[in-house]
Amino acid sequence: MSYPKRTALALASALAGSVVLLAAPAAHATVVDVDYQCKTPIGDKSAVSPIDIKGVKSGNGYTLTMSFQKGVSSSPVELGKGAMKPSAVIRLGGAESGQMQVSGPANAAAIPANTPIKISDLTGTYTPKKSGKVSFTAGVLTIKALGTTTTCTPGNSPKPSLELDVTAAGGAQNTSDDGGQLPKTGPLDSVTALGTLGGTVLLTGAAGVLWLTRRGQRATG
Repeated sequence: MSYPKRTALALASALAGSVVLLAAPAAHATVVDVDYQCKTPIGDKSAVSPIDIKGVKSGNGYTLTMSFQKGVSSSPVELGKGAMKPSAVIRLGGAESGQMQVSGPANAAAIPANTPIKISDLTGTYTPKKSGKVSFTAGVLTIKALGTTTTCTPGNSPKPSLELDVTAAGGAQNTSDDGGQLPKTGPLDSVTALGTLGGTVLLTGAAGVLWLTRRGQRATG
């Protein structure tokens, strides 16, 4: 095989390796059924709604959006436009602990009586305090309407709807049991690190081609 062909094959292999590395995912999301047990002004109610949580990088943090695919609870009277205001808690796990608040706009249209209340998308900002893999799980949902408060608590210990590899501002790290530090795993840092690794593969391939070329020149000189 001629040296130009070897050069082309080496560079193509290196670039292919870079593309595969850069495609590594930094987040995992899934739709989870949440069995809400609601305490309402007129008694207990229950409803199951699939919950989807998405995270979009924003500055040093993430904008989280919690979506309800089915309505929960209901009202014995019609709720006029703007009468209902929802909010919820998202529980943090993994590298972080605690919870964060998400909220949404009031209902844009009237909700008929005895009809499952469709919750608008709830959003909030999450700023990592520690680096690593963080999970996000649906927590308590609160619905305020007509001067009353309905509280809906997940009764089925739902699994996380979202997992993210995050990096805290300033590079704060979780430490392992032996006192070492875990590497940064935030989405942007992952891309940078993988890009660097891909570049290393590319440079290694080019160096190998250069060595083969020089070797060939010495052999023919």
